[in-house]
Amino acid sequence: MARRPRPAAEGDVLRRQQLLRVRGHSLAWVPPLLMLAGIALIDFYTAGEFRMITWVVLVPGIAAAICGVRGTAGFAVLALLTYVLADSSYPTWYRSGLADFLLVGIGGALAVLACVVRVRGERHMLHMHDVADTTRRTVLRPLPPDWGGLDHAAVYLASDVEARVGGDFYDVQQGLHGTRVLVGDVQGKGLDAVEAAAALLGTFREAGYHEALGTVAERLELRMLRHSRHLAALGRDDGDRFATAVLIGFPDDASGVVDVVVFGHEPPLAVGPEGVRRLPVGTGLPLGLGELSADGPPPVQRVPLAGTETLLLTTDGVTEARDADGAFYPLATEVARAVAADPRAAEPRRLVAHVRDGTLRHSGGRLADDTTVFAVRRSLPGTGRKGRSPS
Repeated sequence: MARRPRPAAEGDVLRRQQLLRVRGHSLAWVPPLLMLAGIALIDFYTAGEFRMITWVVLVPGIAAAICGVRGTAGFAVLALLTYVLADSSYPTWYRSGLADFLLVGIGGALAVLACVVRVRGERHMLHMHDVADTTRRTVLRPLPPDWGGLDHAAVYLASDVEARVGGDFYDVQQGLHGTRVLVGDVQGKGLDAVEAAAALLGTFREAGYHEALGTVAERLELRMLRHSRHLAALGRDDGDRFATAVLIGFPDDASGVVDVVVFGHEPPLAVGPEGVRRLPVGTGLPLGLGELSADGPPPVQRVPLAGTETLLLTTDGVTEARDADGAFYPLATEVARAVAADPRAAEPRRLVAHVRDGTLRHSGGRLADDTTVFAVRRSLPGTGRKGRSPS
């Protein structure tokens, strides 16, 4: 799973920690120490002409920005001692007096306080980063290579970079009737959408193992309705949430076909050395809106799929990506051009990486919605995939 670039503040924290460490040892103390030594030397060689008080108060301030609390407190004390020693080394007419001494002391105390606030904020930010990563791994669990006899690759980019996880979901579940794939997009963003996605994935992982594909589709629709009613009973205003999805079955008893159920989602693209085609499948209502249809869940449709063809499924982050002129990303055209230039571009990992890079390039890196790119095909004989999804 590819990760969206970290929020600016979080990225700055991690980059600063990396830049100020060498072989596991922190060097954050070096800049403020060098500055303090430089101030002391300049003050010594310029006598009373140099206003040391103007500069020495910066030392604990710099330490507060890059050092820990203990380090900042140490530099606050060291700066005060250095000032006292420098001030007492001059004749009486060069001495600054009690007021400047208090100013250096107060400056050091404020720097320590600022450092305490900064360190607490960084610890909270990194803790939330770990919580978000754990949530993402729970909802979008890592998929082993060649899982269920399928070669697959996935990229997920959350538009809400602070949450780092959103309403897009995907999974692969092998079972008694073959291997199933589910890719979808919950309406809305944020943790409420994550909650709905987790509910659907839990049902898919259970029913996808035991049940026929049509029954899995029915269970998903029922789960979304139950979830919405539960939220409404709690008085929450997101009880009318729905989800678009594509449910795909790779049956064990037929290698040249796939079974597809489409819940209001864009149908998959079949990408192979011969080109790109959209699967000729109809689409039903999104999950959660099934009560509006008198025919029930959309039917299971069996369509041919060559062994060299890869199914490409994307969510709104790809299909609705716009450039500076407001033009949508031409997914099918770009993929067809890539496959024509290099037939190996139809391989799941290459295909996902190409669509990811093309979407980000087309939108200038500004994603209006959560973005999922998922590619899957039956594993070719003698080609076990050893790598992981592109990152």
